[in-house]
Amino acid sequence: MVNTSTREVVLEANHVSLVFNAGTPKEVVAFRNISFELRQGEILAIVGPSGCGKSTLFNVIAGLLRPTSGSVRVDGALVDGASGHVGYMLQKDLLLPWRSVLDNVMLGLEVRGVDPKDARERALSLILRYGLDGFESAMPRALSGGMRQRVAFMRTLALNPKAILLDEPFSALDFQRRLNLQGDVKRIIREQHKAAILVTHDIGEAIAMADRVVVLSQRPGTIKAIHTIELGDETDPGALRRSAAFNEYFDVIWSELDALVETVAA
Repeated sequence: MVNTSTREVVLEANHVSLVFNAGTPKEVVAFRNISFELRQGEILAIVGPSGCGKSTLFNVIAGLLRPTSGSVRVDGALVDGASGHVGYMLQKDLLLPWRSVLDNVMLGLEVRGVDPKDARERALSLILRYGLDGFESAMPRALSGGMRQRVAFMRTLALNPKAILLDEPFSALDFQRRLNLQGDVKRIIREQHKAAILVTHDIGEAIAMADRVVVLSQRPGTIKAIHTIELGDETDPGALRRSAAFNEYFDVIWSELDALVETVAA
């Protein structure tokens, strides 16, 4: 685990709630009273039952939805609309098939109006540093699923966001590629001194990648527990999953989620 307690707060969620169709017979409370801090260099994972509001919370943090109450702040500034304050990495890589790896990594920079020379230098630096050397001119169809997701991650990093939102970005990959990419993304986030929030249904993924794991209840989602993950300096995802401490965290979080499901079923 990386000690982030003395590092600056990058993102704050303060008593955030979201209600759809508020005040009507069709009112639905997605989540309520969500509060947490995200610090520089930290990865925070969010797990919970299906429908608990994880992805909706992501949309609030990204400024795509406005909370009914509470607030989200990035670097102390109130999030009020999608302003590019966070980078978003989705389940699908969404690479443009007619653009090369380099051009796909540069895409967001072009949209922002960054000087083409500067955009190219920034994109090439990431490509060369993080495992895509030699594939600058390759088209997406020539890449494996893991490589496509790596390109998508480089595209997100190129924008230099304050925080990165990872919305189950490894779920479409086979097990080995998923583990390898998890380890790579975790290492890169730390090397780049970024902060990240990971939403996942995979408890093992949350434990292996995160410094803290937030467990949400059934809808309306509320925070039931926050676990600080202490697994030492090990970064290899396979080795992490073989450790006794990993299995202990897994059993505790599994029991919490299982209890939530049993409560609803009863």
